[in-house]
Amino acid sequence: MDYSILDFLGLLGAVGLFLYGMKVMSEGLQKAAGDRLRNILSAMTRNRFTGLLTGFFITALIQSSSASTVMVVSFVNAGLMNLAQSMAVIMGANVGTTFTAWIIALFGFKVNISAFIIPLIGFAVVLLFTNKSKPKSIGEFLIGFSFLFMGLDMISTYVPDLQSNPEMFASLQNYASMGIWSVLIFCAVGLVVTAVIQSSAATFAITLIMCSKGWITFELACALVLGSNIGTTITPIIASMSGNVAAKRTAMGHLLFNLLGTVWCLAVFIPFAHFNGWLTELIGQGNPDELYAFVNQIRDTDPDLYNHLFDGSLPVGSDVLAKVGALQMSVSFGLSIFHTTFNLVNVAIMIWLTNLYVKIVEWVVPSKSRDDEEFTLKFISRGLLNASELNIAQAEKELYVYAERVGRMIDMALNLIHTKSKSEEYNRLYSRLEKYEDISDRMELEIAHYLNRCAEGRLSNEGKLRIAAMLNIISEIESIADCCMGVGKILSRKIEAGVDFNQEIYDNIDAMYVYVRQAMDMMVNQLKDVENVSERSLIESYNKEREINNFRNQLRGSNVGNINEHHYEYQAGIYYMDIIGDLEKTGDYIINVVDTLRDDFRKNAA
Repeated sequence: MDYSILDFLGLLGAVGLFLYGMKVMSEGLQKAAGDRLRNILSAMTRNRFTGLLTGFFITALIQSSSASTVMVVSFVNAGLMNLAQSMAVIMGANVGTTFTAWIIALFGFKVNISAFIIPLIGFAVVLLFTNKSKPKSIGEFLIGFSFLFMGLDMISTYVPDLQSNPEMFASLQNYASMGIWSVLIFCAVGLVVTAVIQSSAATFAITLIMCSKGWITFELACALVLGSNIGTTITPIIASMSGNVAAKRTAMGHLLFNLLGTVWCLAVFIPFAHFNGWLTELIGQGNPDELYAFVNQIRDTDPDLYNHLFDGSLPVGSDVLAKVGALQMSVSFGLSIFHTTFNLVNVAIMIWLTNLYVKIVEWVVPSKSRDDEEFTLKFISRGLLNASELNIAQAEKELYVYAERVGRMIDMALNLIHTKSKSEEYNRLYSRLEKYEDISDRMELEIAHYLNRCAEGRLSNEGKLRIAAMLNIISEIESIADCCMGVGKILSRKIEAGVDFNQEIYDNIDAMYVYVRQAMDMMVNQLKDVENVSERSLIESYNKEREINNFRNQLRGSNVGNINEHHYEYQAGIYYMDIIGDLEKTGDYIINVVDTLRDDFRKNAA
């Protein structure tokens, strides 16, 4: 087998195309995912059993567990699915992949998704050139999806062609009589081979060839298939490399699921393999153990016949060839039954431990900071609503989470002002600010959608007024996020104009930020308990708002004099005042929330 440096570079390019496709697909999803897509995914994964069925049917449809789990990673990366939901879908995908093995065993063919990729790209490019943002986003998603599959296909093309060179595994027969150590060795081989060639189906074919040549027993073939279950997790792990912490946790959950399943199976491996051999005989497909004994008997008694058996020189009507063919079918069915039984038992055990899985994965892959956490609603779900009055209380808790998250953007905007323009750190901070602004928009839509659904239920007049007030509050909080992003846009214009701020401007902006930060903290604290906001807290908020307005007026009044006295350039003064004005507007939105709390929520005045 020849494998050149160009083949290796082609492999690197294929992995790069796969990762880029994953990135574009995830970004397109985030842009295109309206409430409809989120609600569909939510309905499909509302509980662990519907999620399980979703994963099974998607994988059975596209006949690739790697592709379906990569899509799940992408959904989690885009914030459309949480970790617990993704775990159930991945469990279903593991069962769904056995459908492919049965298709191959029964009919000998597999759906080739790659054949549809080029037409799909042609359709997606048309969408990219439309004027509307929604079709453009869908086009980006389809382009990413196409690149992802092209990358998967090219990875299989550029890896060493192990399937056509089974002689590479001939030496493994020397390790076939070491008892449990042989099982562990062949399990590791299945893991490595599948991780390299990115196809459990190809590993299945190699295993069948090794059985046919009499190199390994049916039990060791089962060990190879067992190892391939772990090896197939490498694809979503590679995909998660370009994703966020939630995506990495999803890929780790997939690995953990298959790893723990392999552990229990190895503990009872010999009787479990014999059980699957018995099932194969029970359905009338013969004993899969017979192939190894039959082929080795031929090799020992008639070496020439053994050699002719595999070089294609035996006549088509040969009794030996017919017998080997029947036994190969028996092994093929036996391995398919083993794969199916293992995954069904694994899911039957693990489906009840989903929440424990989530905790373990969060411990194994911790977030470096709270900024790493992706968008999720903490207190309200997207499921069916029943008691609308009680659901209002849940939405009130979500207001605090929303405000607290948006409050982080104030610090981000201040850090951006003090970061060297065009530096890597500046670009990173700006991207994070954009990400949070996008999250803010989506949280507003999710909470508003939830409240509107609450309003459709049987509510008291007080409940209806409270929902109207909460809708007003989330609109004001989203406006605060827009103001923080507005600072980033002002800085971008400043950088394009080549303008610099002096220390006096920085000091004044910092002083203004102190007032705004204090006002925001007061508002967030008030949202912790909306019904018991004290009179003292309200007075402090109004005093802070007056301080913000007075300081804004003071800075605006001194700005013209500072420019005339050449403290800084006129253009610097423009951007400086734009930022101060933006901060003052932030204070206005904060006090609007406080007004709503005072007028529509507060029961007690302490």
